[in-house]
Amino acid sequence: MNPRINTGATILIAEDDEDNRFTLKVLLELRGYRVVTASNGHEAIATAERERPDLILMDLRMPILNGLAATRQLRQHSDSRLRLIPILALSAYDPAQHRAVAIAAGCNDYVTKPIDYDRLEKLIETFLLARTAPTMPDAPTQAEILFL
Repeated sequence: MNPRINTGATILIAEDDEDNRFTLKVLLELRGYRVVTASNGHEAIATAERERPDLILMDLRMPILNGLAATRQLRQHSDSRLRLIPILALSAYDPAQHRAVAIAAGCNDYVTKPIDYDRLEKLIETFLLARTAPTMPDAPTQAEILFL
């Protein structure tokens, strides 16, 4: 990851391996992100509800509730803001076999371990930028045109 400083967006790292969680946290904080962490899927959901992160890095293999199940629960959450948070799956599993499963569960993309931090950085920036980009207003209806 290069040393540019980002906007201070909040990223939730859901990862059961303490070393991986720490490494990701330090690297992202050095980039200017606010980082919150969880060590299992239940904690990830509770932390997302409390912190409202801008993006989630979700390990797929965690105890108590795995990342796929946690992602599915977030995608079906009653709070629409939580349903829309970009989720990047983190996994040591072969992407050829597991990427489609992660996408079907609701993940927006899939990152393999060991993590290519330059690729991860680009994905994070892409999803955060897409999330904050202004939307185009809908075209006016025929009735609205009459009053313009």
